[in-house]
Amino acid sequence: MQAPLWIERHAPALTELPQASARDRLTQITDEPMNLIIQGPPGVGKTAAVRAFTHEVHTDPDADLIEINVADFFNRNKKQIREDPRFERFLQGQTAFSKQYRRGNKGNKYKRDWSKRDMISHVMQELASYQPASGTYKTVLLDNAETIREDFQQALRRVMERYHKNTQFIIATRQPTTLIPPIRSRCFPVPIRAPTADEIESVVTDIAAAEGVETDEMAVTLIASKADGDLRYAILAAQHAAIEGDGAITTDAAQEAIADVGYEDTFQEILDTAAAQDISDARDQITTLLDDEGFNGQELLRELLSVANTYPETYGTANVIRLHRLAGAVDRDLAEGGEDRLHLTHLLTAWASGQSTLDETAEISEAQTSGNRV
Repeated sequence: MQAPLWIERHAPALTELPQASARDRLTQITDEPMNLIIQGPPGVGKTAAVRAFTHEVHTDPDADLIEINVADFFNRNKKQIREDPRFERFLQGQTAFSKQYRRGNKGNKYKRDWSKRDMISHVMQELASYQPASGTYKTVLLDNAETIREDFQQALRRVMERYHKNTQFIIATRQPTTLIPPIRSRCFPVPIRAPTADEIESVVTDIAAAEGVETDEMAVTLIASKADGDLRYAILAAQHAAIEGDGAITTDAAQEAIADVGYEDTFQEILDTAAAQDISDARDQITTLLDDEGFNGQELLRELLSVANTYPETYGTANVIRLHRLAGAVDRDLAEGGEDRLHLTHLLTAWASGQSTLDETAEISEAQTSGNRV
């Protein structure tokens, strides 16, 4: 697919958000800076809504909106965080801040020796302490905040309290219940529901018109129906259909685009990779879906089970049943918190470790059956 993506080129203004309730609520608070929790399922436009909101409240939104995907912190190790070009300038050498981390008689603790919690706390304080480029405050967006552990949330709460005069925090999450009460009590909630099929059709039609792309009404309806409330998916599918249809979104192009934009092949590849005992590659694929595609652990688990159910002949009925049994415990672990990637990797490892045994049993059974026939 050619860049730029339509989801970027046609990012909505605040007045263009398809969800009227969220649009009205954000419009009412443009003149009254406060911390916000933007909550809703994936793909409904949470990040787009925040960007639209900050374009209304900041004279220089490019400078005064700081976006941080929480996965950039909490799904990485200390070395990866320290070498990230966005954070490395905060995490080199020893400054007066380091002196807060004395341990007994060991002297000052250098930044390279900080715990992960110390590193994240320091980066957040540095970002929050900067003066806004325009106006009286800036905005820090923490996206995918459902992955923040409780101990880190306590550190975040202290940063929010200390820098509340010149920094607005916006926390975007699919699961607001994972946030500790002290943070929820300091934020104004803005629910963003999944857009209806009619709202998705309207957005896609408007974007296509702006791009000079002809649309088949049935094709747009098909895309909106398949999107099932995921606006991001619908826009990407429409753009792909326009490319496949040589500048027109036709029904045939839409059907092909829906197959290409979906993730079924990716989830099947993860199961195939795990079944081949290549857990490292399977874990990397899971990480990409969590960090770059906006999935959470429970969504990935549901999709993996769905693909396994669709292709029982590929994995064997016994293996599919065993995968469901393993998934029960993992689903509970995901609901209780922790690192999604770790729980899902454990699931695939346990599943793969028993698959070869079941395959061998099936081969022996088949051989015995053949022998009896002879």
